[in-house]
This record gives sequence, structure tokens and C-alpha cells, in this order.
Amino acid sequence: MSISGKVAIAGIGQTRFGKGLEPSERELACLAIDAALRDAGIEPGAVDGLSCYTMEATADFDLVRDLGLGPITFFGQVGHGGGAGPGTVGLAAMAIATGQATTAVAWRARKRSGAASRVWAQSGAVLEDHWKWSRPSGLLRPVDEVAMLARRYSHEYGNIAPALAQFAVTLREYACANPAATMFGKPISTADYYASRMIADPLRLYDNCLETDGAVAVVLVAADRASRSNGPPVLIEALAQGMIPGHQPMADFHREDPFTGNSSVAARKLWSQTALGPDDVDVAQFYDAFSPLPLFSLETYGFVERGSAARFICEGGIGPDGALPCNTAGGSLSEAYLHGMNLITEAVRQLRGTATTQIAEARVALVTGCDVTPNGALLLRRGE
Repeated sequence: MSISGKVAIAGIGQTRFGKGLEPSERELACLAIDAALRDAGIEPGAVDGLSCYTMEATADFDLVRDLGLGPITFFGQVGHGGGAGPGTVGLAAMAIATGQATTAVAWRARKRSGAASRVWAQSGAVLEDHWKWSRPSGLLRPVDEVAMLARRYSHEYGNIAPALAQFAVTLREYACANPAATMFGKPISTADYYASRMIADPLRLYDNCLETDGAVAVVLVAADRASRSNGPPVLIEALAQGMIPGHQPMADFHREDPFTGNSSVAARKLWSQTALGPDDVDVAQFYDAFSPLPLFSLETYGFVERGSAARFICEGGIGPDGALPCNTAGGSLSEAYLHGMNLITEAVRQLRGTATTQIAEARVALVTGCDVTPNGALLLRRGE
């Protein structure tokens, strides 16, 4: 069975992005869902399916009460933080395709500026979970663990610092064209990148995602119910998740080949579900909590050969005129960090033709989850 072309993302919504916003996570979730329903032209009472991250702080029953949703016939959650975005939307899509729901909402709300929202900031003096294998060695934050992978990649394929700088600067240029981006109107240069402080060698300040408050939501319906009032319908062509045996979240560098991990599983599954391939993708939204991660995604999903992603980026491949424009609203580095949900809404805008940096004739978009956690991917296409 396949759900290709059977489900559409009918509405998208988001709040203002920032740091230290006044509304609570619950209020932010309500605002984003309300905006997505208005965009879809759907009344709250029509919603009968809900999907979110396991790390979502807002209870689904609170949103049902607050927004007047339901009654609900399907609800579910997907784990693994940054890896959960495509799976969260995919779960809602499968509910629509199998008749468990007719109108589903997937969302993510965060008050990331508060330390309580960051799992790694909550470690106690004694570790009983899987973090005991990495944190006693001084790898205390996700950036420390990704830095280890970046070092390993550089050891095998050469210095990636110029590519990381180019990636950060390119995403900031996209953000400066996007009034909704946190870093709108705040350009950086390559010199600014190298002058920024080191966070976890070789990763500098601008290699790290933002600490963002805000929320994003999407509304899904059967493809034949999608309205054209807000642009061409955006259809789900394929979806996949991936978790490799022996995986260690965020610290997968102990494996013989740390670059054939969860994303390699998701990529194989994704491309097996569609006649489309990497050459058909017009724009990509790669999970980018840290700037090395898109290098791994470029290679794993088949856009470039192993070891050549850094050169591809340095040669302008991810820019608006490049072979594969990436993270075109600014991504997690410069638009907002909402565990990747804003990457999904930007993919929808590109296929509708309403993005702030619009890629001409964008018909197919790829969205990926975090490379260093169990993850997933969505392939979206513009309907006729």
C-alpha cells in the first residue's frame, strides 16, 4: 500500500518567533493551530485527528478544550526530538489515508528560551539512562556530540570549516529576506562567522541553532478535499522513518561508520516509495540544528557523492541559484528552532509559490529530520 498523492497539507500556521515571548507554550500552540485552520478554511470542530512530538509540553486534551476541536478519533505522538517532525506529519497523514481521521492537525510549540525546555540541561549528578555512555567523557551538550562527528568527517574528507561558514552565511541571507525570521535584518559575513566564539571545536556560535519561542502547525486532509484558495494543493508523495540497530542518540560516533546511520535507513525507505529521485527535488529543507548535519543529509539522500558535500556547499549549491536550494527561510540557524517543524511549513510555501525567497518552478520538496537521532523524511509535491 502507498499513501502517495492521497493526503494534502491543507493549511499551515505559525506564531511570531523570538526569545522570551510572553505567551505560554499552550497559548502558542493554540495560536499556531488556529492560524493553520484559518489558512485551510476549516472550522475547529472538523478536526478529528491530532499528532505531536512526545516532547510536546501541551496536552492534546487541553488543546481540544481550548480550541473547540473534535470529537477526536485519532491521536498519537512521535519521539526523538529533532527527528520527529516528518514522522509527526507522517503519522497524521497515515491516519487520514486509512480513514482513522478526516482532518488532522500536527504541531510543535516551544518556549526554548527557558532552560527547563532543554533536556540536556536537566542532567543530574548520577546518570542512569543512555547518556551515561557519553556525558562522563565531557560530552555534555548536543553540540559537543555533533562536534565529534564533524571532527571525524573532517579527518576522512578534509577541512569543512569553509563549508560550515558558507552554510551559515547562506541561511542568514535567506533569513534577511524573510520578515518572520528571528534574524531578519541581521546579516553576517564570512569574517563574522570566523570571528564568532568557539562553542565546541570545530563548531562556532553561528553553527548552532537559535533558542526560539514559538509554534508551528499544519492541517492535513484527503487530497480530494484540499482547497485551492491558498494556492496549489501540496501532496505527500512519500514518507519514511529510520532507526538503525545499535544506535546511540546524538553520540553515534562509536560505530564503525557513523555516517551510515538512521538517515540511511530513512533515505532507502523514502526513495523506495516513489518513482521520483534526488534529481527531481527542486528545494530541500534539511534538519540543521547544527551546521554539519546538512552535509551528512546531502550525501545520505543521494544528492552528492560521499565526501563531496562540503565542496557542493562552497560552490554555491545550496543558494537560491544553486543546484539544490536549501533551508530557504533561514532554517534553524537563522529563522527559528522548533525541532524542524518550520522546515515543513517552508517546504509548503515553496510549493505554493509564496516563499520569501521563492525558487522558480518548485514542484518537489524534501524535508528531513535530525541525522543523529532516529528520524524521518517527507517528500512533498505540488498538485495539479
